[in-house]
Amino acid sequence: MGSGIDKHGLELSSYDLLTGQASASESRLTETPAGYHLIGANGDLTAAEVELLSLARREFRLKMALDEVADEYDFILLDNPPSLNLLTVNALACSSGVIIPMQCEYYALEGISALVGTINKINQRLNPELRIEGILRTMFDPRMSLTRDVSSHLVDYFGDKVYRTVIPRNVRLAEAPSHGLPALLYDKSSRGALAYLALAGELIRKSAESGNSTGDKEVQQPAMAGADAEVAKEMN
Repeated sequence: MGSGIDKHGLELSSYDLLTGQASASESRLTETPAGYHLIGANGDLTAAEVELLSLARREFRLKMALDEVADEYDFILLDNPPSLNLLTVNALACSSGVIIPMQCEYYALEGISALVGTINKINQRLNPELRIEGILRTMFDPRMSLTRDVSSHLVDYFGDKVYRTVIPRNVRLAEAPSHGLPALLYDKSSRGALAYLALAGELIRKSAESGNSTGDKEVQQPAMAGADAEVAKEMN
């Protein structure tokens, strides 16, 4: 919805992709107000997990589906709910990196340790290429001592895995989804939009430093609310 697509009007969605009723090239929307290719999701996706249980190689259904189009993109971003279920396992099984967005609060700090444990298990059992790409501090308010304290703990524990870029609390970021636009298109001069632009630059720079050229295909999955697959051709 935040990409300007009516989820209730989708002819094909990630449900059809996961259950094998449509291919990635058939499911993707190539003309969106946001400017990137997108495979959307809606309430049908809740049924996919039940159907996946009876399918062969159920943990790799998403990987097999996206392999068809992977060579066409520099980055494929998978947006998932912050819970462990078969849909999340599918995303982790086909990703090379995990971006973990989190608020600087103690409950989030506690939850991240469980997520790291899950990522390690997926790495050992299903996807040896999987790694933590980075920790992204969101809704960041440096005026709060709790924010500074939790942020310090993250840096102490994860080191350079914590992105230098932080996403501030920003009204324009909160407003953008209701207009069906990414923040960069809704108000490109807002603090929130500029922060995400800086994050994109940091992501690309880290990718280059780790030996990946922009020609390499990298699949990254942030554990966030929602279940859309956003496909970006280039991030300039």
